[in-house]
Amino acid sequence: MSERTVLIVLFEGVQSLDVTGPLEVFTGAATALSSADPGDPAVLDANAAVRGAEVSRAAVPGGGDRAAYRVLTATLDGAPVRSSSGLLLTPDCALPDAPAAHTLLVPGGYGTRAIDPHLTDRVREAAAYAQRVVSVCSGAYVLAEAGLLDGRRATTHWSRCADLARRFPAVEVVPDAIYVRDGSTATSAGVTAGIDLALALVEEDVGRDIALLIARYLVVFLRRPGNQTQFSVQLATQTARREPLRDVQQWIAEHPGDDLSVEALARRARLSPRHFARAFQAEVGCPPGRYVDRVRLEAARRLLEDTSDGVEEISRACGYGTPESMRRAFLRALGTGPAEYRCRFRPLEMSAAGGPTA
Repeated sequence: MSERTVLIVLFEGVQSLDVTGPLEVFTGAATALSSADPGDPAVLDANAAVRGAEVSRAAVPGGGDRAAYRVLTATLDGAPVRSSSGLLLTPDCALPDAPAAHTLLVPGGYGTRAIDPHLTDRVREAAAYAQRVVSVCSGAYVLAEAGLLDGRRATTHWSRCADLARRFPAVEVVPDAIYVRDGSTATSAGVTAGIDLALALVEEDVGRDIALLIARYLVVFLRRPGNQTQFSVQLATQTARREPLRDVQQWIAEHPGDDLSVEALARRARLSPRHFARAFQAEVGCPPGRYVDRVRLEAARRLLEDTSDGVEEISRACGYGTPESMRRAFLRALGTGPAEYRCRFRPLEMSAAGGPTA
């Protein structure tokens, strides 16, 4: 199997974290694959991971020969560019001189607000030879401008989903998703979602063990399901203006297993149920019942991720009552059950200890 070239496109105003997040994932995988002991996190020490170095294939115990990655960066003309934060980025080459990429990756940044048509042309040309085309955050605009997302499902940063859908009606925009895969094209939301997507691609290419090693080294979970929302409940909703309603929001977050019916919450706010429901909807932006559902789901996810508690115990602690009720809630919201969710998020130490997964 030949080496996989990951080509990251740079431009003026690129978001540096959209570049370095996936870069660290792919370079880390290359370093691990070239090591005699790929399971040792020490091989991913920054001194060992030389970005852009040509790392050849390595025999990995239990996995056979796997192709490593060669990570390159390129600008339109090969000249350095400044990121949105002012960081000067020096590319490896100019886009016309870059080798054919296995993975062509276009990051986001304010530079995508006025896309150079020459950059669009070069990305379209490079995409014709790539096995997969990836964008992070508003990099989706470059792919859409090049016609690479026509007839496909895609996502971008939450603040730009509506605009992307308006400007490119041929693209089926999926709002809030962390990342979206559609054939050979993959798009993600901002910054950390690019790391999630890169980890998913590494897992697809060379297996879960290497992806888990990278995630552990970067102190992130292996990967979040792509259809998981970009927001926590607190970010996705408003904070009530009036103190009694703010207190109720805090109470819900701290006591997901309690009686959180409208009647119980209204008593805590010292309002009638009807007045409370109306005021909550007006100030928070969603009905109290839906807010409670979101908080309980988020609380259950965190317990699945961070503890070895059983599903039955978690379902009681989070107000679901039974594991079946929690399973139905997970399937509705995330498209996956609690046991599968835990497998994706399970910390390495808990997996090794063999704690409960269901």
